[in-house]
Amino acid sequence: MRPILVARELDIPEGVKIRAHSRKIHVTGPRGSLTRNFQHVLIDIKVEKKNQKIILKVWNGNKKKLASLNTVSSHIANLIFGVTYGFEYRMRLVYAHFPINLELIDKGIGIKIRNFLGEKRIRTVYMSNGVNCSRDESLKDELVLQGNDLNLVSSSASSIQQSCLIKNKDIRKFLDGIYVSKKGKI
Repeated sequence: MRPILVARELDIPEGVKIRAHSRKIHVTGPRGSLTRNFQHVLIDIKVEKKNQKIILKVWNGNKKKLASLNTVSSHIANLIFGVTYGFEYRMRLVYAHFPINLELIDKGIGIKIRNFLGEKRIRTVYMSNGVNCSRDESLKDELVLQGNDLNLVSSSASSIQQSCLIKNKDIRKFLDGIYVSKKGKI
């Protein structure tokens, strides 16, 4: 049996302003502003400024609509977290024999990966807009990705990891690459 109405409430913290117009969300906080479009999902989004809450409603929802309600609420919570604290991914360079050389391009808009498995090819990976890349000097082979949008930070980390895939070799033995070691807030 379908429920007639299912609603979720999200609290808006101090210092964060949210606007919602025709299922487009604009979130502004101390670290900047983010925008997300949810026009493909049949959901009611209402911002109550008096109670500092966001109310998400689904009418006559089946399983898929209820699942999309939870997904949209998680996305909005990530937007709020991103403009208040920001996201940080730490990646480690792992190698057995040939040391991987990493060079930053133009103060962190991209990286150049050299000497991966002793190859002469230079791999160049550019970060998404709004993602900053830097080296951590406290640890030897660590790369730090920081940004406000979780999707952009994680897609930049995945593009770095996928640029160092090993083909035509036993992946149980050849474990070289650049992997995410820690996820968290800035």
